[in-house]
Amino acid sequence: MSENGATTPPRVGYIGLGNMGAPMAKRLLDWPGGLVVCDTREEAVAPFVESGATRAASPRGVAEQATVISVTVLDDAQVTDVICGPDGILAGAAPGTVIAVHSTISDETAVALAERCNAVGVEFVDAPVSGGAGGAEKGELAIMVGGSETAFAAVKAPFKCYSNLVIHAGDVGAGTRMKLARNLLHFVSFTAASEAQRLAAGAGIDIRKLGKVVRHTDAITGGAGSIMLRDTMDDVEPDDFWFSILNHVRDLGEKDLALALDLGGRLGVDLPLAQRALSAFGPGLGVGLGKAATAAMNDARLAAANEEKA
Repeated sequence: MSENGATTPPRVGYIGLGNMGAPMAKRLLDWPGGLVVCDTREEAVAPFVESGATRAASPRGVAEQATVISVTVLDDAQVTDVICGPDGILAGAAPGTVIAVHSTISDETAVALAERCNAVGVEFVDAPVSGGAGGAEKGELAIMVGGSETAFAAVKAPFKCYSNLVIHAGDVGAGTRMKLARNLLHFVSFTAASEAQRLAAGAGIDIRKLGKVVRHTDAITGGAGSIMLRDTMDDVEPDDFWFSILNHVRDLGEKDLALALDLGGRLGVDLPLAQRALSAFGPGLGVGLGKAATAAMNDARLAAANEEKA
């Protein structure tokens, strides 16, 4: 508490200063309670230290200095290691600390991590974001939070530094489930855009002009026109400018579609377009199947073979 009775802002921590984490953490540099940062890459940390943030050598070091800690790393395994590893957040966190994971992970992973955190008096929220790096730069992200009312109250103010929409989706796991539902629409629509382009190309329409029309109206209504930039539906060659970009989009899409299908299976909700999108997404982008789709298709073939044997 301050002298006038106002609550002193907590010191915040940020772990993972990549394409998304860096612009989000940058908007916390003026946070009145101070900012502690951590990343495995010195070149990612240095600009923050030069701007007044405190460097921590490990997630544990962040937790020893901050009581609200955001995490933006690659996947479930990295999130688990950052939180529960030998030099992870829980090794240094005081009771009452709130850990917020912005990475899109499995909702089951979120629930399991929350249980491990709660066992030592630490709060956990899954807080995936929507809006991309551009939204992070502008402070216009949407954040979907799963966690207790107490935890939500603790993270809401720092989250508003890089978001203009912070939604309390429900208990732990709800933020991730909301993100999966949102991204199900997002990535299924990308597959639908490929189908529309094939239809137009088959009818002799210039698909670049179609893309202009869709982007024009999507600027008003929103939509999948942002990926309709190619001038052919042929496979993208590895030396093409778009190849690495579309590979990245495919990997993100397949991951989120696979997570959404897993959730649908556990809930007994049939998602036929999502299933179709998982197998068609990469080929529709012109870069072929990724690891997630290949694994899912192999699992399906194995299941079908086992049914035939039975």
